[in-house]
Amino acid sequence: MADRHPGTTHLLRFFEYEHLPAHLQAVSRPCTELAQQMTDALPDGPELTAGLRKLLEAKDCFVRAALDTTPKET
Repeated sequence: MADRHPGTTHLLRFFEYEHLPAHLQAVSRPCTELAQQMTDALPDGPELTAGLRKLLEAKDCFVRAALDTTPKET
């Protein structure tokens, strides 16, 4: 990631999910994977940054929605 624009790397760090409880990780992980796929496939620029920002906003909404659910026992 060192060769990426600082705006890209700044946003990608907010997709980390290892600190979350398992049931929230399961919600956050697909967004993180999509963010990584898009970053791998697309060049840095304002549209990538905007897309990552919107995906981050969506991920945050999904995680907040999952806060209202009861974790499944394993």
